[in-house]
Amino acid sequence: MSSDPCDGCGEEVPVAGGAGDFWTFEAEATGGMTLELADGSEHFLCFDCIERLPDDREVTAADVAALSE
Repeated sequence: MSSDPCDGCGEEVPVAGGAGDFWTFEAEATGGMTLELADGSEHFLCFDCIERLPDDREVTAADVAALSE
């Protein structure tokens, strides 16, 4: 299982699949996903940070930056 840092909080997030899981039978789930935002930017966010994004308007990179404040 590999991991990537969340662009919102900076925590390491498990990422399932890929060559790292090829020879193992680990069943750990992915802890986040890459989102393409309204301004065209892409960010890998953990599920907790995704929940903290505004849901009343289009999300932008400024909203992701605000997660770390």
